Amino acid sequence: MRIGNHGKRVLVGLVAFGASLGALAADFDPRTHDETRQLVAELAERGIEREWLEAAMRSADFQQGVLDAMAGAAERRLRWDEYREIFLQPERIHRGVIFLEVHRDAFERAEAEFGVPAEVIAAIIGVETSYGRFTGRHRVIDSLATLAFHHPSRGSFFRGELAAFLEITHEQGVEPGALKGSYAGAMGYPQFIPTSYRAYAVDFDGDGIRDLWTNPVDAIGSVGNYFAEHGWRGGEPIYHDATGPEIPPEAIDFNRAARPPGVSASAVAEAGLRVPDDIEADRPLLPVSLEDGEGNWRYVLGDHNFYVITRYNHSHLYAMAVTELAEAIAEARALDAHWLEAVSVDSEERS
Repeated sequence: MRIGNHGKRVLVGLVAFGASLGALAADFDPRTHDETRQLVAELAERGIEREWLEAAMRSADFQQGVLDAMAGAAERRLRWDEYREIFLQPERIHRGVIFLEVHRDAFERAEAEFGVPAEVIAAIIGVETSYGRFTGRHRVIDSLATLAFHHPSRGSFFRGELAAFLEITHEQGVEPGALKGSYAGAMGYPQFIPTSYRAYAVDFDGDGIRDLWTNPVDAIGSVGNYFAEHGWRGGEPIYHDATGPEIPPEAIDFNRAARPPGVSASAVAEAGLRVPDDIEADRPLLPVSLEDGEGNWRYVLGDHNFYVITRYNHSHLYAMAVTELAEAIAEARALDAHWLEAVSVDSEERS
């Protein structure tokens, strides 16, 4: 049978496509992938069985959707009003009140030990996973392997996360492919990445296991510890409201949440914002401007604790969502407590 030039081109294309699929299928096999083989060698030197590591990496699958999700993260593409709408829903606020009440002892211990308000800890878990309801659908090993070896700019960072994940699962005797998380490899109730798990996860219920996947008590303590280790200052404000012109002044470098507060209150005032009178002139602040989609702007002056929240996610939108959810939970909780007290008093008067 003869194959014409067109047929030859199609055949060559099919062979190339098949080879490409084969490369992806075996993308993380240490026998064919130099970088994976090097990672296995490094971890084997730390005491992990080479056979276990090789089997773990052979089980990992490339996921293009992980790379697509990283490129389209909500913090990069949404306005404040759109982003806020995701998290400041009545149901999430109500679930936050319930979550606090169900685990009241753990929250009270965490607040006492770490100095972080219970509502802030709850809001973090509420924003991240809706209090453990949605902890991720991606196999963590797939996400981290894909990002470690295919992310265009942060491969070395995710390579470290992949190494930490393999160490954690080996230490705990967990099958690496059994754990699911976010597209970025974040895990459990609080969505800790593996290096954060190693550094900040705590056994808050004293059972000898740091379990962030199924144990909300450990998650509550771990979030409190995370903020404490990042310098949370108990009793200090998170932000201050400010007023200003219709358009954000160009003289102010807004929304630089990746940096510590570094613009003095006096400099903010000189640039055109009205700063609350009780803020010292030399107090370093993190100016934030928030658009509502209708040409209106809200101005916020982030304080030190605002910056600490951005250590969890380097986005001013994220920090504001956590802060407002915490405020809403505290307000709803106070209303519930007032209602319950009123019902109790009314019942006593009738008896």
